[in-house]
Amino acid sequence: MRSLLYICSALAVMGLAFWAYQQNYKTQHALKDTARLQREIGQMRESLGVLRAEWAYLNRPERLRELAALNFDRLGLLPLRADQFGRVDRVAYPRPDLPPITDPIEAWGNLEPLQ
Repeated sequence: MRSLLYICSALAVMGLAFWAYQQNYKTQHALKDTARLQREIGQMRESLGVLRAEWAYLNRPERLRELAALNFDRLGLLPLRADQFGRVDRVAYPRPDLPPITDPIEAWGNLEPLQ
């Protein structure tokens, strides 16, 4: 009976050791993936910073003025003036079209307020 208990205990210990060994490898794999993703995020942030700097460089007002002057005959772009801006409350938004009434219903009766 004792030998069966020893064998079962030894098998349980080996099974737990195998499980712990697998968990160790899964953890190491997850840590490597996390480190790879962190490096990738850092590279993406760096390239985003470079792209923002390039965008700011290309959108300099003096450069845009020169481009507008060079291409005036094709584009006809003029500098903005303060009197070209309007107020938002003066914008005429289009009214939505109402759907047509297809089945009219006549309502007759006494309309009294609900209490």
